Amino acid sequence: MFDWVVSTIESWGYLGVLMLMVAENVFPPIPSEVIMPLAGFLAGSGRLSLTLTILVGTIGSVLGTLMWYYIGLWFGEERLKRFAARHGRLLTLSPSDIDAAHDWFQRHGALAVFFGRMIPAIRTLISVPAGLARMPMWKFLLYTVIGSALWTGVLTFAGLMLHENYALVADYVDPLSKLVVIAVVVIYLYRVVTWKPR
Repeated sequence: MFDWVVSTIESWGYLGVLMLMVAENVFPPIPSEVIMPLAGFLAGSGRLSLTLTILVGTIGSVLGTLMWYYIGLWFGEERLKRFAARHGRLLTLSPSDIDAAHDWFQRHGALAVFFGRMIPAIRTLISVPAGLARMPMWKFLLYTVIGSALWTGVLTFAGLMLHENYALVADYVDPLSKLVVIAVVVIYLYRVVTWKPR
């Protein structure tokens, strides 16, 4: 995964960063913790602008998360619960899980969106209850943009600071990123096998 992310960013530049960050929010196993530090490393070597890299990474993150917001908004709570009741095993999701997520979001609202943007896996899924709760778009975008920009900036600066030592870090990042993907698949399969409607 490490080599693929590097080659994508090197070949496509800012468009590569944008596409990877959109994909990261649509398909969580592609982690921003790999994408943005690599982009920061390339910015440190002079191949990308640091400011533009953070900006493009933030835009990609926001665009990716909007899809999940609209899924929650368009499906609505009742339809999503009916869908979960029929296809719950494949989704590893039950109607009661949707109720719990909705109740939790109602309690925490905007702060959930802001802080959720900085937590792996949660940053993708937090948009669904925001859509279900019909959170105003301007408010959702405000907290999503601020949270995404902060997280993207931290990761990009981390790559920039590592600059000269990034080749050493690659030896750890690549197997770690593969391990994350394998862990996600194993956890999903385990949940499918052990899933019970609640």
